[in-house]
Amino acid sequence: MIRLEGLNKTFIMRGRRKVIANDMNIVFPKGVSVALLGRNGAGKSSLLAMISGFLAPDSGKIHIEGSLSWPVGFAGSFHKDLTGAQNIRFIARVYGVDTDGLIDFVRDFAELGPHFDLPVRTYSSGMKSRLSFGVSMGVRFDTYLVDEVTAVGDADFKKKSRAVFMERMNASGSIFVTHSMGGVRNFCEAAAVLEKGKLTYYDDVEEGIAAHQENMGGDEDDDD
Repeated sequence: MIRLEGLNKTFIMRGRRKVIANDMNIVFPKGVSVALLGRNGAGKSSLLAMISGFLAPDSGKIHIEGSLSWPVGFAGSFHKDLTGAQNIRFIARVYGVDTDGLIDFVRDFAELGPHFDLPVRTYSSGMKSRLSFGVSMGVRFDTYLVDEVTAVGDADFKKKSRAVFMERMNASGSIFVTHSMGGVRNFCEAAAVLEKGKLTYYDDVEEGIAAHQENMGGDEDDDD
């Protein structure tokens, strides 16, 4: 469960105020996959960053019960001079999970071959994304934070990634940012719509999609 209490966040951009959160109060229930919807620039990624702890709010509180993932697919925390395996070993120790088990899972899942034992600085962006997605799925969390990307690579890899993500959602919840309404319908049970610093929660995902599309003035991407 994640509860936002009186959350406020404003950016000053080119001399103008951009309000991301205006006295935001909302509860994301335990074990529910919630789509975080909003127009481009509404502040969805910034809100996710505040929930994850990467960005501090101006005021207000964020209460988290249970374990919370870093944003799935985020590769910025890898040490570039360590190998993929060494980075995974470090993450396993930080989160208190079985080191050998996590390394075996990520090695198999990410499909990096011999690159798994090479420094991350030699990786392409796609390889880093595979490594990051693999370790995100390898560590079990009560709530996963997902910003746009749930998989990279070819069709077979994307299919495998979707399957493991859906399996994780059987026992966990998520806050899921995407512009694909097909993705929302595939992965989410509820929705929260961000508009002008206000966040409105919908228990029915279709109601949330309808409210978001009304804000957008029409249909958004409906691809899967």
